[in-house]
Amino acid sequence: MMNYVYASLTVILAYLLGSISFAIILSKIFLKKDVREMGSGNAGTTNVMRTGGFKLGALTFFGDVLKGFIACLVGKLVCKAVFENGDEWAVYGAFVCGVACMIGHMFPIFFGFKGGKGIATSVGIFGICCWPAMVIGLSVFAIGVLITRIVSLSSIFATIAVVSSTIIFSYINDPALLWPQAVLAILMGILVLSKHSSNIKRLINGTEKKLTIGGKK
Repeated sequence: MMNYVYASLTVILAYLLGSISFAIILSKIFLKKDVREMGSGNAGTTNVMRTGGFKLGALTFFGDVLKGFIACLVGKLVCKAVFENGDEWAVYGAFVCGVACMIGHMFPIFFGFKGGKGIATSVGIFGICCWPAMVIGLSVFAIGVLITRIVSLSSIFATIAVVSSTIIFSYINDPALLWPQAVLAILMGILVLSKHSSNIKRLINGTEKKLTIGGKK
């Protein structure tokens, strides 16, 4: 019974960790403003970079990646320690805590449930859940930005690549765990894409802005 209690507390902790919005915190410290009242209004790396410069954006990115990484690592280690079939539960723990952390990032309890879109946080999450998929996703994102300079479009392609790669690698590594991992990976993908709904509309209309840093291209 206590093992489920520990697992549940870990998921709650992952949500609370995800709710720590580095974009909001750092913008208030260094820019003396809430990033949600600036630029695109999104509490994420790109908007911080656009309004506060590369260094502040990079710091935001690092913080968001780190919280996703820690949430999944703790979920993995706790479930491995408290359940009898530890290795199998470790996989579930990492993915479930990843979903919880992403929900926290997007809907942070500490900041009125108005957060970011989850791209940076997903880098840390899949660094634990499926690092090859994370590498593929980062590569797709980097190539997309270099070619188009449109972060949202690159993020969408990267998300699709990460989810697809996770399903493929899950099947290769352990077909028995394919469906749980696939469902949770797809859920995270849906969360990210749903947060990009306004970007998708602007992409269709041809009005999506290209990447600028501190007001400069």
